[in-house]
Order: sequence, then C-alpha cells, then structure tokens
Amino acid sequence: MSTTGSDPSRRPVALPDLSREAVPGERVALAPGQLQLRPTRRGKAPSHLADLTLAERRAAVVEMGLPAFRANQLSTHYFDHATTDPDDLTDIPKDLRQTLVERFFPPLLELVSMQAADHGATQKMLWRLFDGSLVESVLMRYTGRVTLCISSEAGCGMNCPFCATGQMGLTRNLSAAEILEQVRIANAKLAAGEVPAQEGENPVTRVSNIVFMGMGEPLANYRPVATVCKRLNAPSPEGFGMSARSITVSTVGLAPAVRKLIKEEIPVTLAVSLHAPDDALRDELVPINTRFDVDEILSAAYEYFQATGRRVSIEYALIRDINDQAHRAQLLADRLIAKGGTGWVHVNPIPLNPVKGSKWTASDPFVEKRFVETLRAAGIRATIRDTRGSDIDGACGQLAAEVLESDAHRADREARVARVEAIATQAS
Repeated sequence: MSTTGSDPSRRPVALPDLSREAVPGERVALAPGQLQLRPTRRGKAPSHLADLTLAERRAAVVEMGLPAFRANQLSTHYFDHATTDPDDLTDIPKDLRQTLVERFFPPLLELVSMQAADHGATQKMLWRLFDGSLVESVLMRYTGRVTLCISSEAGCGMNCPFCATGQMGLTRNLSAAEILEQVRIANAKLAAGEVPAQEGENPVTRVSNIVFMGMGEPLANYRPVATVCKRLNAPSPEGFGMSARSITVSTVGLAPAVRKLIKEEIPVTLAVSLHAPDDALRDELVPINTRFDVDEILSAAYEYFQATGRRVSIEYALIRDINDQAHRAQLLADRLIAKGGTGWVHVNPIPLNPVKGSKWTASDPFVEKRFVETLRAAGIRATIRDTRGSDIDGACGQLAAEVLESDAHRADREARVARVEAIATQAS
C-alpha cells in the first residue's frame, strides 16, 4: 500500500482475509470489510469461437479437415452479422453448418427474463450460464447511440455495502466468450428492431458503447476482460471493430491491474469507482481500499492517463449525508489536482440507487448541485450521470438476482452502516 499522500486522519485497520475459501456450492455472506477473491465455482465454460484468436480459429478449422477460410466465414457471421444460427450460414455448405455450429458456437447464455423501462429504450436481461450461474446485462438506447452494460463475473467479491451485487459474494469469473456473447446478442436484438428508437430517429443497429459496469469487478477477472477488450476493438473478422474510445473498463481500485492494463496498449477508457476521497470513509465503502488506498489508485489512474492520453473517469455514488458533503467535494478536487492537475479526469457523480434492505438513499438534488459546483469551481470537469432502469433494478449498484441474508449477517451489515455514518459525520 502506498503511504505517500495518504490521508493522515485514517484510522488503523486490520487487513481483510484475502485467502478466504468459500464453500463450493454455498451462497456467500461476507462479513463487513471482507473480500472474496476466490470463486465458489470453478467450472470452465465450453470452448467457443470468441475465446480464440483468428489464427487459433483457423488452426481449429484445419484440424477438422476444412480449409482455413471457413474460420473467417464463421467469424464474420458472429462478429458482423450477430448470428450463430446454422440457417444463416449460407456461404457454408449445408452439410457442414451444424457440425461447425456445435464445435464453435456452443450455447453460453440462456435468457431467463427480460424487463423493459423507458418505453422499451432500456432493457435488462437476466442470463443463466451453463452451470446455472446468473448474470445480467442492460441495453440502453439514447439518441444516436446505444450503450450496453455488461457483466464480467457472476456476483462480486468486493463487498461494497451500498451495491446490490457486492452483497452476493463471487460465484465465478466469466470466460471471454460469455462476456462477448452479451454483446453479440445485443447486436442481434438491435438488428431485429427489438429496441425501439424514438419517432423520427434513424435506428442504431449495433451497440456503439460498452461499459464494464454490470456484475463483478472487471480487473479481478483480468485475463478474460483484457481478451474481451481486444476482441471488441479488433476489426472483423477478428472482432467487433469498435473504437477503443467507446469501451469503458471500471474498477473499484485494483491498482496493480490498472498498471497491467497499460501494457495491453488498448486505450480504453478507465473508470475508477472512488466514492470517497478520504481513506477512513473509503475503507468502509470500498473495502479494497485497505489494500490499495486512495493515493495508490489515483497514482495508477494518472499513470494510465499519461500512457494512453485517455482522460480517466472518476465514478462517485452520492449517498445522502455519507459522502456528499461540500468538504468532501473540495477534498476530492484537491487530491485530483495534486495528482496531475485538472485536465486528466472527469468526475461523474451518480445519484445512489437504493438497494433493498438498505437505509441509504440518493443525495438531495440541492446537495448534488453543490457537490458538482464545488468541483467545477476548482477546475474539475464534473457531470451528474444519467441513471437508467432504476424501476427494474437495472441501474448501477442494483444488478443482483437474489440475496439471502442471515440474521447474523444482517446484524453485521447494520453495525457496518453505523460505522460508516460515524466516520461520515466526523469533521473534515
């Protein structure tokens, strides 16, 4: 952990047990501040075309006794046409189609339910994976663009108390193909006209923006997420051909993984879920802060900006009377400026979406405005982020299929809330 620039008021804390081994098959109930980096399930998803590089796909096709160009055809159907249906593979001999589909397109996601909001412009899909794990993705149409919020893990082990998914524990990491299949299916829905556009608007037939802000901590599932970024960015037939600028990878603060991402040389947008500028409060709101504190994650984020030239997004969930005070807005501005001036970040305050069973709620609109004005007065760019799908539990922090809580865990959580509130009200 970095000590340079650390918050001097931070109280001593014991490091959480990162070696905790969950009981296979049992639901996790994390204690306050406890992290879970080992999944409860370790099953591997079926091998899929999207897991492979184009060269690996060609080699696999040749192993089947077929010409390598068949891999290009399959890849074009998957990434360009968003289809895995044998009947759509019309440039491949009919007697080969089913065999190739079974080998390269095993079913990965089964739709369990779909909920719509905003007159159909926001759609939340609940997916069942091959082993019964559940994940969600949210498709959001805006004027002239479509954003897809994707999951990288089933559950999450980061245990942030204001986040629904964070209360679930980590079931398992997703494979690269399981993540990419969320994108492919979204493109198929758009191409089929299943996500209505506004009257008079030209339809958008492909996802234009990807945000890794669904279930899971993306950088805790590093290798598959890095592979997904490459497939999203690579031109067809290697991948989807999306601009790196339109891909956002979020993290709660895994500083070593941020530095590792720099070496991938894919200039995606980095979003840091900060939520507090002082270590004492952030230790409680974002437990990974006890390993990589505010100074450490901001240092890594600034290094990312220096290496890529991509402005970093600072995500900040505004929680009423917890982290929304004017002095915390000023402290946030001061720490960002001290790290690299005003031009390397953009702060996105987000009205908190209340989680079932939690007493915390969004800040008063006047307080939100004051928070933003304080940042802007210091020269920091700041924009209140639009939240979509809160009425279908589809907005940020609400992607949880089900959480079962014991009486003991509920008592622990309520004690944790009391600690957070005590820290939040301390003088700056």
